[in-house]
This record gives sequence, structure tokens and C-alpha cells, in this order.
Amino acid sequence: MAKTFEIAVFEGDGIGPEITAPTVDILAQISGANADYALNFTYAPAGAAHYAKTGVALPQESLKLARQSDAILLSAMGLPAVRYEDGTEISPQIDLRRELDLFAGVRPVRIVPGQRSPLKLDGGQAIDFVLIRESTEGLFYSQGRGDVSVDEARETLVITRATSEKLFRFAFELARQRKVAGSGPGKVTCVDKANVFRAFAFFREIFDAEAKRHPDLSADHAYVDATALWMVERPWVFDVLVTENMFGDILSDLGAGIMGGLGLAPSADIGEHHAVFQPCHGSAPDIAGRGVANPFAMILSAAMMLEWLGTRHEIAAMSKDGAALRFAVDRAISDGSGTTRDLGGNCSTQDAATAALEALAAFA
Repeated sequence: MAKTFEIAVFEGDGIGPEITAPTVDILAQISGANADYALNFTYAPAGAAHYAKTGVALPQESLKLARQSDAILLSAMGLPAVRYEDGTEISPQIDLRRELDLFAGVRPVRIVPGQRSPLKLDGGQAIDFVLIRESTEGLFYSQGRGDVSVDEARETLVITRATSEKLFRFAFELARQRKVAGSGPGKVTCVDKANVFRAFAFFREIFDAEAKRHPDLSADHAYVDATALWMVERPWVFDVLVTENMFGDILSDLGAGIMGGLGLAPSADIGEHHAVFQPCHGSAPDIAGRGVANPFAMILSAAMMLEWLGTRHEIAAMSKDGAALRFAVDRAISDGSGTTRDLGGNCSTQDAATAALEALAAFA
């Protein structure tokens, strides 16, 4: 009998609903054709538009639904014009990370043949690495609670041993999984600024202690500024990168940039018991309602969700479907059948989603 998974869906703001609808439709078709699992979708209100109407960005009922679900599919959140009284933007996705202790922010960086990139690649190097961003503390720890006076402002960076240990265990396990799958050499790089800040020297010490527990894998270090340079000059040298929250926030956008834009940048925020899957990009209210948004980051996030659930629950068919969906998006990009305007084409949101779904048939 097929196992049914409960998926909480947050449609988000701006283009969020436009890229969510075809993604859920694809997931429904994939799961509907599989005898090993089923997906049940329940929509949860949240976001900037909801805050503008009700004064609440993340209702308790939506948070309860997220806690009770097997996975959370979350679209683009926030609107630049809608802010809290202190001037910060509405960001329920960050609230979910804290509430559900989603300490590992997973940001894949992949460039496939035919994919536009600002990098001049000769085609000989494979670009396929993963950036893991700690997502609950670091420089984001005091978000909304910083000290501001007339003459100065202070924010607090927090790095704890408990969270760092979980983060590094996750990073090494991911490197092992990638090595077994043939996706990487089994190397983890700790990205920090340990030459300047005691907090990052502490971070590095915890990393080194965890590295000793994985003699079958390799480990090294890189300062964050050098990492930014190498991501542009020689991104093929990386496998798994792990870093602090703010550094990860910045480097993940750089990763999206070398892939050709945020429209191709999926992500996951994963904890020990829960996980959120969402595109890295914003809500793009300037193009909302026009049907031209690139849905691929959302669809690729859904593929990550299938693979995570399949691995977690040992359902091989689910992991296979997630990988097939990722390859289908690759095909739609490389052959041009699904290129939206940000990728140099003229496909609509639905055209791009349909191209991915048609390419998926080739992996059936």
C-alpha cells in the first residue's frame, strides 16, 4: 500500500502563487502515476500580503500545519513595500527556520550543458557543488532585536557548539551521499573568517573535530573572501561547502549568479525532524500576474523535496522521481524548450513547466 505524505504548501507573495500552481500540478502527476507513494497538499496562509490584511505574517494555524506535515513546500515570500514597524521585511520563511530548528540551508550550484552562465567555461569542467548555510543563528540571530540608538547600531553574531555539531554532521553525511552517487569526491570545505574573528575560530575547531570522525572523506578550510573569488575563477574545485548564516546568504546568491540567475536556484532548509523547500529568489512583484516568471527554481526545490523524503523514508521510487524531475528541468533548459525570458527565451511560466513535464516522460 502506498504511503501518503502530507505536504504543507505556502503559496507566498508576488509571483509565488504563479510558480507554485504548476509545481504542485507536476508533483501531483508524478505521485499519481506511482504506486509506492502519494502526496496530499494542504495550503497554508502566510506572507507579506497576508500580514497587510490581518497584521499576522505567520498564523499559528499555518505553523501548526507545518509542524504536522511531512514536508513543507514554500514559495517566494515578502513584498518590499510591506514591512514591520521597525523597517524589516516580512519573512515567515526565517520564522519557520527558527520555529522548526531548520539548521541546514542546502543550496545546490549546478551548471548543465546549454545553460547560460556569465562564466567562460570551456565545457571540460563539471560544476556541481552544494553550499550548506547554517540557517538559525550566526549574524541573523538578533534579527529584529538589534540595538539601535541615535549614534550607533549593534547586531549580535551567535555560533553555538550544539548547532554547529549538527550542521557539520549533516555536511559530512551529504558529502558521503554525493560520493556514493558519483556526484562528488567526498570533500567538505569549512568557509569562515577564522583569521579575524574568535567566533569563526571556534566554528573551525568544531568542524575539525567532526572531520576526524570521517576518515573516508576529506576536509579543508577556506576564508569567505577567497571562496567568493574561487567560486568565480574555479568553481569546479568544490564539493560541499559549509558556512555561517550571513556568509551563506551572500555566497548562495553568488552561486545563483554563476548558474545564470536566481530563477535556477532551488534550496532546502533541513532540520532533524522537518524540512522546507523553496526557491532562493524573491517574490518579484514587478512581474507578478504576467505569467512570465521562471518556475524552475520552484520545481527544482520540489525535486529536492522528493529526494529528501525518499531518502528519509527509504522509498527508492520517490528518490528516483526527484532525480528524474531535476534531469527533466536540465533537459528543458539545455534544449531551449523551457527557457523563460530571464534565460534568454520567451517561454511563459506555464510553457516552461510543460516543457519540464514533457521532458520528464523521457525518464519514465
